Amino acid sequence: MTNGKVALIIGAGDATGGAIAKKFASEGYITACVRRNADKLQSLVAEITAKGGNAIAYGCDARQEDEVTQLVEQIEKNVGSIEVMVFNIGANVPSSLLEETSRKYRKIWEMGCFSAFLCAREVALRMVQRNRGTMIFTGATASLRGGKNFAAFAGSKHALKALAQSSARELAPKGIHVAHVVIDGAIDTDFIKSNFPDRYALKSKDGILNPDHIAENYWHLHQQPKDAWTFELDLRPWIENW
Repeated sequence: MTNGKVALIIGAGDATGGAIAKKFASEGYITACVRRNADKLQSLVAEITAKGGNAIAYGCDARQEDEVTQLVEQIEKNVGSIEVMVFNIGANVPSSLLEETSRKYRKIWEMGCFSAFLCAREVALRMVQRNRGTMIFTGATASLRGGKNFAAFAGSKHALKALAQSSARELAPKGIHVAHVVIDGAIDTDFIKSNFPDRYALKSKDGILNPDHIAENYWHLHQQPKDAWTFELDLRPWIENW
């Protein structure tokens, strides 16, 4: 095992997750970047490596208990101690309640909440032995209020927030900082650019969230001293409604 500090990014996508991975890599962490398909992480790993950072790509379906257990065990054994875990899996799939299927509803819950439980449990089991660590869960507008046609997504995000709250109360006395970040607004992604061009046009006015700026806030949470830990952080552009 190396002596490196590991930042485990579950859901290291092309926007927020990737930006978080790059930020922690720039601060000297080995970034364990996770997506269901590891091949989709090659460009991110290459970018981090080209800038002198250290990143490793892992393929894992975080809904599968055996895969999560093996992932965490492999990293702890072969790479280093997981000092930070960021859970950033998205499950933002719209559907009318009248048309929703039980299979799809359950899958969204598995992606948005159940997988977070599996990842948090496995990482926490190691962190409590060291009496230190940070776990950050990415929430959304749906963590606060359910929107039209987003019953499944809102349900998973409400559950994720509850998981984070309970985990924070249990694990803080054991030296582990648990935080929940509400991303309340559109993010600068290809998805927003393609599907919501009017909203994306607000980018020039700082009207959508920059993934790099989100990542700076995640780093700030990890750096907080114990006497002033933040549990919930809201990030939104100035034009968003409270």
